[in-house]
Formats: sequence, structure tokens, C-alpha cells
Amino acid sequence: MGRATLALLAGFCLVSCRTQSTNAKVEPRALPTSAVRESGPILSYADVVDRVAPAVVTIRASKRVRAPQQFPFFDDPFFRQFFNGGVPRARGESQVEHALGSGVIVRADGYIVTNHHVIDGAEDIRVDLNSRHTYSAKLIGSDAPSDLAVLKISAGDLAVLQLGDSDKVRVGDVCLAVGNPLGVGESVTAGIISAEGRSTDTVGGGSFQDFLQTDAPINQGNSGGALVNTRGELIGINSQILSSNGGNIGIGFAIPSNMAKNVMGQLLGKGTVQRGLLGVGIQPVTSDLASSLGLKEARGVIVNSVTAGGPSEKAGIKTGDVILEFNGKGVNDSNVLRNEVAATEPGTEVTLTILRNGNRQPVKVRLGTLTPESAQAAEGQGGGEQGAGKLGITVEPLTPDIAQQLRLRRGTEGVVVD
Repeated sequence: MGRATLALLAGFCLVSCRTQSTNAKVEPRALPTSAVRESGPILSYADVVDRVAPAVVTIRASKRVRAPQQFPFFDDPFFRQFFNGGVPRARGESQVEHALGSGVIVRADGYIVTNHHVIDGAEDIRVDLNSRHTYSAKLIGSDAPSDLAVLKISAGDLAVLQLGDSDKVRVGDVCLAVGNPLGVGESVTAGIISAEGRSTDTVGGGSFQDFLQTDAPINQGNSGGALVNTRGELIGINSQILSSNGGNIGIGFAIPSNMAKNVMGQLLGKGTVQRGLLGVGIQPVTSDLASSLGLKEARGVIVNSVTAGGPSEKAGIKTGDVILEFNGKGVNDSNVLRNEVAATEPGTEVTLTILRNGNRQPVKVRLGTLTPESAQAAEGQGGGEQGAGKLGITVEPLTPDIAQQLRLRRGTEGVVVD
């Protein structure tokens, strides 16, 4: 078996797609908001699917691309001289590339959320409703770091999915995935929530991920579709799969509904997404570090650099501090803190609980604004958070044992580059 790889779920083809009239009248079907009452063993999810299916759509995006040249060296004057100018210029021909994905209607007046990678670079976007009517869609806004986008179609009184609280999702909860896998038509699969807080990229890789992992079968074309609970509430937007062959092997990832709600609200309001900036480089606290810091367990993240003039430096955060909590919420790893900061509006004053010299203390920090430049700088720092500079190092506290090994004077303080 080949090496397993992560795959985005949008499928591509090179064939023309015939669409129906965009002026067709929609016969809406409203979704009840009442929850499903469960008593005894569940023998069918048909009632849930009946309410959810009308709010899930198929998205067909197309763009014109130029095929690579078969003999690009023919355009070089040096090579053309050997053919006396008689060789035709081998330019690549233009062709249409199609992407297939899914989407979720989140407002009855025609607003739809899907994945950024489904519509990235698209020149024409078509939306097929469950009622078999097709509409041309307008891109309202797209956010690559979260892989989310919002579309608008000219239709009203549409069925919508109620947003659930993804923070209340538990591993083991039953979930249903709804979308159009491989272009076969709208389909429903069932499974459970396999894990929470998954990240498929290294921290600082330019994207913000807090995936729900599920074993509900999803394939290419499910991208942007709905992951719902047994009450018919949207808890996630299907986004990626882990696969050795591009097909389902029972490891899929969905963007939590709370993250989607935040991004969607900003795209609808401003057309773009603004994220908070803490201005530190961080790395996880290992068991060895926890022991040297006097922690009973490995938790929190250690600050390995502070951006000069940034929010954290102004607040007095220092290299070697351990961040234990963000606004009272425990910080378990670097990705958790990164997502919490990113989801907070710039300019907001937050409270960090830090450990310094064995003492816990609160520190108030007013967040800055994450920019493309600071995000790029974070990528250059292994395990960094945001805007910490391209140091490319990891550090650990200078313990008495390490100080003795390095033959440093007694009482020397600081951190050691690992």
C-alpha cells in the first residue's frame, strides 16, 4: 500500500457540464427547528435526513487554464535557430477545468458556506439545489487559512441548517455526513466523532485548523458538505480526508461549526477575516520540561521568543514564560492557543495565566492584528505562534543540572537553545 496522504475533497474533470435554467422558480421546503426526540434504540435516521438534505447543495466551479507546453524550448531563440525558424511555436492550449464540491445553505435568502478550495480561482460557480434547480452563484468572500468561503444565489425561502455548538461535541457522538461524493448525487453516510482538535498541518503553516475527525465515509466531492448530529444540527463542514489512494479509509476531517460561524460572520460583514495577534513564538511543554519547571503534568506552552514591539512584549511577557490559560481556558498545546488567539477580534484585551519562576500570575494583553507578513514570519519559526520572527530555534529552561553540564556559574538564569 502506498504512503498515506492528505487530500482535499474537491474532484476535478475535463468535461463540459450542462446546467439548468437559473430562472427556475424554487419551491422551498422549510426545515423544522425542533430537535429529534430519541427514546429507545434508533432504527433509522430518515427523519433527520429529510430535514437536512434540502439544505445541502452541489457546487460546480469552473476556470480556464492553459495546458503546459509540450516543447517549451521551441520558444527559445537559441534552439529555434537550428530549425531555421520552421518549427511551429508549441504553445499550450487553453482548456476548462471543473471542480465538484458541496455546500450548506445557512441563510434562507440564499447564502451558502463551502470550502475555499472548491471555488478557488473559479470564473463560474453553479449551485444545484436538492429541488433540482440550478443557480449561478456570486462569491461573497473566501478565507484560505480556514478553507471556508461564502456564496450567494438569487433565491429565497430556502431550507437552512441550524448551527450546532461544536464545543459540545464529544468523541463517540453519532454523526451524519451529507454531500455529493464523486458526483454520484446527494448521499448520506453515518459514523461517529473519532477525535477532536485535530490539525493536519504543522503549527505555523499558514492555516488555522481545529478539525473534528470522523469515520463517517466521505470522498472527493463531499468537500464543503454538512456534518450533522442526530438532532439535525450542523456541527462541521467536511474539508479533508486522509487516504493512501484518494478514497475513503474512514479518516475524514470537518471544520467545527463554531469556527465556521466566526469566519462566515466576518466574510458576510466585511468580506474578509481579521485575526488576533499575540506576538510570541511558542512550543509545547514536554514531560522533561514540565519536570524542570515544577509542573505536575505536561501542559501549557512555553514562550521561546517575543516579537519586539509586539503586544506580548508591551504586556511584559518574557522568553521562558509558560502560558497555562487563555481567558480562563486551559491551553493544552500550541494549536489550541493559536486558534483561540486567531478567533479573538484584534484590539481585544485578553488575560493570560502564565508560570514564571514557579509562580502563577495573570497578565493582560491587548491583541494586535495578524497580517500576511506576520503570518509568513510565523511559518519560518518551527512551532511558532504569530509574528515571532524567523528564529528557527527551540529552547528549554536552564535548570541547575544543565547549568552544571555547561559549566556555568551558579545562579545563572535563562534558556538553552535545544
